[in-house]
Amino acid sequence: MNALAATNSNFRNAARILGLDSKIEKSLLIPFREIKVECTLPKDDGTLVSFVGFRVQHDNARGPMKGGIRYHPEVDPDEVNALAQLMTWKTAVADIPYGGAKGGIGCTPKDLSNSELERLTRVFTQKIHDLIGVQTDVPAPDMGTNAQTMAWILDEYSKFHGHSPAVVTGKPTDLGGSLGREAATGRGVVFAMEALLAEYGKSIKGLTFVIQGFGNVGSWAARLIHERGGKVIAVSDITGAVKNPNGIDIPSLLSHKEATASLANFSSGDAIDSNELLVQECDVLIPCALGGVLNRENAGNVRAKFIVEAANHPTDPDADEILSKKGVVILPDIYANAGGVTVSYFEWVQNIQGFMWDEEKVNEELKKYMTRAFHNIKNMCHSHNCNLRMGAFTLGLNRVARATNLRGWGA
Repeated sequence: MNALAATNSNFRNAARILGLDSKIEKSLLIPFREIKVECTLPKDDGTLVSFVGFRVQHDNARGPMKGGIRYHPEVDPDEVNALAQLMTWKTAVADIPYGGAKGGIGCTPKDLSNSELERLTRVFTQKIHDLIGVQTDVPAPDMGTNAQTMAWILDEYSKFHGHSPAVVTGKPTDLGGSLGREAATGRGVVFAMEALLAEYGKSIKGLTFVIQGFGNVGSWAARLIHERGGKVIAVSDITGAVKNPNGIDIPSLLSHKEATASLANFSSGDAIDSNELLVQECDVLIPCALGGVLNRENAGNVRAKFIVEAANHPTDPDADEILSKKGVVILPDIYANAGGVTVSYFEWVQNIQGFMWDEEKVNEELKKYMTRAFHNIKNMCHSHNCNLRMGAFTLGLNRVARATNLRGWGA
């Protein structure tokens, strides 16, 4: 099932549980605006190339729209649409005053030079600058983009609108980026997991963890779990997979990856087939890579007790059903990986105030938001007698529906 179908199916279930009016249900599914632009630029060798850029702005009932921009060969309108919609529910679950958006350019970043990436980013910004803005739509980094990409967008946007640091988040700190933003999604995953485990009288210390994906989110989650005394027994990324039943030494794995840009040939662990990673026996499985990795084919073989969805929609609805029947507890993506957008909100607030926080305050506030959101989700689970995914979806959906009604959507 593709991303959009999966998101829509969760949305419809939540709408049914809440007993939403069919007219408002329909209006919440329809995106506010979909933008498609052609980005034509000269390559370093003088030839012209053209890339297609998208921005889907899903909903602005609760505030400006917010969401990442990804540079990836498989950016397609359906996926961008699904991710924009997910951002609407995610910001509502975290209780930050935003709606959802998402964007992307269909390109392969590693095939482009740095100056080509800069030109591409600037052309994209020129095409959409009048449709984004501090109080309209605030982009952020995503797959294939980073703080430098945001710096280029900020600079290009500011040529049209004057200096506007709050137009993007995830910027370099020298340009108004927030401290703690880089680790935010991984740290948020760990705070979310602590709140979940506390419900079961457990803590991270002494439990075993398997992490799929060792990019920004996976590596920060691994580092923080290791610091708290958890045993990360297997890790994978596109370069390979490593296992050590006694616990991988995460700091030395991070040094190895930095030195070799790969997980292969790591001396303190055995190489395993990446496909076997998801079915390793462990207490907590954390998918931090792409969507749809847990599906009908492999869900029956998963041997984790808890799954914490650090990636976007890693579990498709078929797998969801199989895992629920097995008694696996799934902490859903729209809550578990909301740490990134929450600290993006903190960055936006700091930029608007012109007053920056220290890192301790950022992390303290993040913990407060993640813990509070978990308890709000649990309350919805009790009220509606549903699992955590539906608890999160009903919480987010209810907040957006209330805001939409209060603003008078029917007029």
